[in-house]
Amino acid sequence: MDQNSSFSAGTADIRSANGDALAEVTVIVCASCRDETGSDAHPRAGELLADDTRRAASGEVRVRTVECLGNCKRRLSAAILRDGCWSYVFGDLTAASGADLVTGAKLFATSTDGLIPWRGRPDSLKRGLVARIPPLDLLKD
Repeated sequence: MDQNSSFSAGTADIRSANGDALAEVTVIVCASCRDETGSDAHPRAGELLADDTRRAASGEVRVRTVECLGNCKRRLSAAILRDGCWSYVFGDLTAASGADLVTGAKLFATSTDGLIPWRGRPDSLKRGLVARIPPLDLLKD
């Protein structure tokens, strides 16, 4: 998709000094996640996390939402993806974890080995790591 193309309402424009690198990174937030009480109230905690992430991104990082990441036992969940690199899924986040997701996305954008560096990664992204998924071109079979 062209960087100038229109994305869903859940996407922030990418404009920063790291424009090219940040353009390859996307934060995906599960908008249907419930809080620790399991409440069906709206807006859902996942929607609040998506809003917090968009505010923290300030248009520098692409933020999109999805209806379900299937990580319900770990409550609020998000993923960080980068073209041609490993993808990450995180759980046990809070509605105020947006800045941590943006920090992780920025670390990922500047990574030279295609991994989010451990050093500098917010604690919520260390403790909340659910999975690291390789890019297809690294698969051996």
